Amino acid sequence: MLQSLSLLLVAAAVAGCFYQIAAALLVRRFAATPPVAPAIRPPISVMKPLCGAEPGMVDNLASCLNQDYPAFQMVFGVADAADPALAEVARLSAGPAEIATVVDSTVHGRNLKVGNLLNMWPSVRHDLIAIADSDIRVGPHYLDDLAAPFADPKVGVVTCLYVGRPTGGVWSALGALGVNHGFLPSAVLARAIGRKDGCFGATMAVRRDVLERAGGLERLADVLADDWVLGDMVRKSGLGIELAARPVDIMVHEPDLAALLAHEIRWGRTIAAVDRPSYLASVVTQPVALAALAVAVGWGGLVPLSVLGLACACRLWAVRAEERALGLPRGGVGLLALREFLSFVVYVVASCGRTVIWRGRRFVVRRDGTLDLVEGSAP
Repeated sequence: MLQSLSLLLVAAAVAGCFYQIAAALLVRRFAATPPVAPAIRPPISVMKPLCGAEPGMVDNLASCLNQDYPAFQMVFGVADAADPALAEVARLSAGPAEIATVVDSTVHGRNLKVGNLLNMWPSVRHDLIAIADSDIRVGPHYLDDLAAPFADPKVGVVTCLYVGRPTGGVWSALGALGVNHGFLPSAVLARAIGRKDGCFGATMAVRRDVLERAGGLERLADVLADDWVLGDMVRKSGLGIELAARPVDIMVHEPDLAALLAHEIRWGRTIAAVDRPSYLASVVTQPVALAALAVAVGWGGLVPLSVLGLACACRLWAVRAEERALGLPRGGVGLLALREFLSFVVYVVASCGRTVIWRGRRFVVRRDGTLDLVEGSAP
């Protein structure tokens, strides 16, 4: 029995080695693909829902204003007039952009980010709309990269991959490693094998008429995976999701281990809520953990030990290839090993429950992705 389990884990680890090689090669191809200049440059409204002032926020927001683009609007929104994010917004220089700031505490559902967006919606002027997180930092080509794919009338949403940039400290560095060598390669490979349902909340751009025909932001008010649901709404209207040519940077700030785990478990349970079979199958992306389990189950047999060595070598090669492709600094081997362990812990915990902590409140994620506030959680 144990020997059969060990051999099954060995087979899964070998499959994971092939995954790591393929994903790294695809990341290299993605990074090397030249961007296409947009055929037209329509005015764009960028919606920035804010909550609190994370480290580097003013630089993040300023990068979105520093665009080589003819006409665009930036709409900031907060739910509380005392929110420190307003002080960060006040430090910005508008430049060529029009800035609107909305302060509105109206609650529209359990997803407070979407509620913020709904409060901002009346201030949005243009017909091409981007929804972007406050922790991204972009180059001056950002809006061109969003506009270019809309030259194809079959495109309904344009979204961005993102590269993690730690703001300092070991926990932030571990969070960035998870983004760069977990999320990003898996997203690139998923598209390469035909899965084009990925819509990522760092940036989502959509035409106003497409969004309204699909049901509007109101349909997202009670779901956790608002990015995935938005993409699904547009796909069901017969249009596709396209990736922007270049990723954005996401500034990763994790003050401690508890914050890192809570964040990543929420991500994991969000993905599992909308596509549990795929999430469970994603264990194959962790060949080092699988091979280590095979060694433990097989009492250190030669085959499992050999596969563990192969898995470590493949994983390290993939990480180094992705670092070179994305222009990232080299991660230390010890930190990478800790990241492998944490990734497997997050996978196991996320697979075994439906409770998430988000903005200090505890929710249960239903099977359809909607949120139920746990009784006694802070309002």
